[in-house]
Amino acid sequence: MRFENQVLELLPRLRRFAIGLAGSPADGDDLCQMTIERALARRDQWQEGTRLDSWMYRIMRNIFIDERRATSRRRETFVDADAGLTIGSDGAQEAQVELGMVDRAMARLPDEQREAVLLVMVEGCSYKEAAEIVGCPVGTLNSRLVRGRDALLSLLEDGQ
Repeated sequence: MRFENQVLELLPRLRRFAIGLAGSPADGDDLCQMTIERALARRDQWQEGTRLDSWMYRIMRNIFIDERRATSRRRETFVDADAGLTIGSDGAQEAQVELGMVDRAMARLPDEQREAVLLVMVEGCSYKEAAEIVGCPVGTLNSRLVRGRDALLSLLEDGQ
């Protein structure tokens, strides 16, 4: 299978991970696009026979970290860019409220814990795969996952 086709197959998973990292669909889509651009530009660095998804997740994670550092220097505007997008939407309001609570709780987790929760609990990566993606020992990833899951449950129970 061609490299481009393999990347296309990964797109839904990459987008889901990107939205989880970035905290919003718009920022997640931007992150996903930057990841794909970088992967296509550097496809010669990927080794055939290795896991393309892990390679792409690492690229995405590195871009996210770089962008977050740059954003922290620029500071935010008064209102979130996505404010008002769901006003007046029809149906499934309760589900949207619950998902919003989960999103806000996830956003409050430290980056390392959020990454662990996203990779293992959302993306279904094994502990070993997730540890390789974030560049830490499996025990460290396990610790981050446990702390992140516990913090997430606590935030959700407290209603944030």
